[in-house]
Amino acid sequence: MRGTLILAMFAASLAHANWGDVEEIRNLDLDAQGIRGIEVESRAGSLEITGVSGSDEILVTAILRVPGKSEEKAAKIIADELVLMLEKNGDTAVLKGYFESNGWGESPSVRLEVSVPSRFALNVEDSSGSLTVTGVSGDIEIDDSSGSITMNEVGGSIDITDSSGSITIVDAGADVSIEDGSGSIKVRNVGGSVTIDDGSGSISVKNVEQDLIILGDGSGSVKFADIRGSVEQH
Repeated sequence: MRGTLILAMFAASLAHANWGDVEEIRNLDLDAQGIRGIEVESRAGSLEITGVSGSDEILVTAILRVPGKSEEKAAKIIADELVLMLEKNGDTAVLKGYFESNGWGESPSVRLEVSVPSRFALNVEDSSGSLTVTGVSGDIEIDDSSGSITMNEVGGSIDITDSSGSITIVDAGADVSIEDGSGSIKVRNVGGSVTIDDGSGSISVKNVEQDLIILGDGSGSVKFADIRGSVEQH
């Protein structure tokens, strides 16, 4: 594993003696031979996972951001509160990238850009911030508190538990299951069945090879088309 640090201190307003934002970039990598999937734990900050065909390594770029602090204070927050690691645990890679406490005011955050072999399965626990998954063929399990979720060209089954935020899934090869508190849901081009339990927000489903099962739609419109299996609404 190797690390690269780049510090960037944006100019502060001298007239008002305000601090700027401090950003630091760290790069992590891990040989993926013998690894079947990855578990990711993140909190504040966006998460982007991309599957790469033929790859046999995991590459992570972590962009740390500490707002409204001097470089010295930001460095102390990073040293004291940052959790950032990528390691192998049996046949699973484990990635953690977050700050342990939010403190007061605008919180520090970790933006994760992750490249994995396309064959990987994913297990993601994410607190806040947008989540994007592209080009992964293994099964995907997501537990998300808030922030949008976007998936494109994924081959395995998808199981999402989400509190709030929009969900968009396009080109999924197997079954899709969504349990959502609030936020719009848009699903297109699914090779299996789609099951949705939604508290509130619009639901739009199109082009599903098997069944569409809506366990609950709370409030919001429900639209569907091109369902080749049965349609159940409870």
